[in-house]
Amino acid sequence: MLSGLGAYAPRLFSIMPKLIWTKKTLTVVREPGDPKFYGNANAAGESKFLHWLKGILNSEGRDLIKKRMYKDGHMVDDMQQYLRSRKITNGEIYALYNNHWAISGLNEDFNKGSAVLTIVKL
Repeated sequence: MLSGLGAYAPRLFSIMPKLIWTKKTLTVVREPGDPKFYGNANAAGESKFLHWLKGILNSEGRDLIKKRMYKDGHMVDDMQQYLRSRKITNGEIYALYNNHWAISGLNEDFNKGSAVLTIVKL
């Protein structure tokens, strides 16, 4: 569960960032003391950010998984990742993803101040 985050993982999951929810987006605002995420090869920085965010959202009672989108049959680049609900809830499955993935990673946006994830029904 904590692979790739090393010895800092327990400390990272205890931090609660500012989350701003709308019907179509989730904005994660970086505050002083929040971690920064790095790594461009194989989208490692975005993977670590999404893993961290998944842990925070699941601690609030959500049941999300982080996955590479192509493994669910979506026709996207094989490095693009997302968070999605594990099970159908109220007849729907939701996903949170980076809609500008080809331009910049969520980790880069978050390190600069905030990251915006798009929310869609699958």
